[in-house]
Amino acid sequence: MTEISLSEARRIALAAQGLATPDSFGLGLVGAKNAIEHLGYVQIDTISVVERAHNHVWWSRVSDFAPATLDRLLAERHIFEFWSHAASYLPMRDYRYSLPRKKLFKTGERVWFKPTPENLKLKKRIMARIRAEGPLSTRAFAAAEGPKRTGWWDWKPAKKALEQLLMEGRLMISARHGFQKFYDLTERVLPEGIDTRLPSPSEYARHLTASTVRAHGLIRADEIAYLRPSLRADVTRACAQMLREGELEELRVHGMDRPYFAARGKWQDLVQSALTDRMQILSPFDNHLIQRKRLKELFGFAYTIECYVPEPKRRYGYFTLPVLHGDRFAGRLDAKAERARGALSVRSLHAEPGTVRKPELWRRAQPALKAFARFNGCELLEKSFR
Repeated sequence: MTEISLSEARRIALAAQGLATPDSFGLGLVGAKNAIEHLGYVQIDTISVVERAHNHVWWSRVSDFAPATLDRLLAERHIFEFWSHAASYLPMRDYRYSLPRKKLFKTGERVWFKPTPENLKLKKRIMARIRAEGPLSTRAFAAAEGPKRTGWWDWKPAKKALEQLLMEGRLMISARHGFQKFYDLTERVLPEGIDTRLPSPSEYARHLTASTVRAHGLIRADEIAYLRPSLRADVTRACAQMLREGELEELRVHGMDRPYFAARGKWQDLVQSALTDRMQILSPFDNHLIQRKRLKELFGFAYTIECYVPEPKRRYGYFTLPVLHGDRFAGRLDAKAERARGALSVRSLHAEPGTVRKPELWRRAQPALKAFARFNGCELLEKSFR
């Protein structure tokens, strides 16, 4: 077992995530496609106080990324929408690995929409309409809405039925107009030549292990099965088998008791990769941040997204954005894109202990903040804190 320093572990993690150097995946559509195929997924989120999280994640790695690029990725069938550990965009080449979850919904082991006689009839009517009319959004089924609803837990029956059909794999998202999804028959969306064989549990576990190791550089078995408790045993077996076969090796980070898995013969290139001394503003839903325990252990950064925290209990702001500086987190800021005025308002800024003071952080972060403002369609950068 090889021992590495904490600094080396951080470099491996950042390089694997495409955050060590700018545009390591390339630019444009090709760079965006390379990025998601390497990362394995990009989580979808609806909060729009700044540019939506999925676009932000891509932009952090592909500097010319724009929402129009996402539209092209969908239209050209490079990606599809389904479920990773959460609702996500996934590489189309990995389509077959969405089938185990779809099977659970088809067989009724998991249910989004209860299979009552009335609901089954609604699903059949929806399928018939889409088959006859082509892609449809929930708005096409407005007559099924009934009384106006206010929360995601109280979706109208048609939307629940559409999501059940999506989870079963009978429908796919063919396009989005804004944040409005259009559903179509899977056979009309899925490109020719895509592998549709159902993977065995061991095949799926090996795929999940290999793709997570690739995306993070070094990882533990329980982190591979993050938010997938039913897969922990299969993933643990896959790690052990891949270790025996020489596909993986174990790395011990100095000062830590539990080892990590890394790809044999590949992590050495990551640890030698260049690391720019730039500041980067990351999304709360960034792939690099999503596992908070891992983030705290490797980077000493205790992060909580506070949009779900009652306002009086927030320490840093509604949608706090971590600020990465080299291989350390230097601070966190709360910002809002005032798009009508073309201004990005930074409402709070907090420097991490042991880093620079707030005024110096503000000064050093100017290039990153101005680039982030432009990404949000804003020409002005405003400081709204003391």
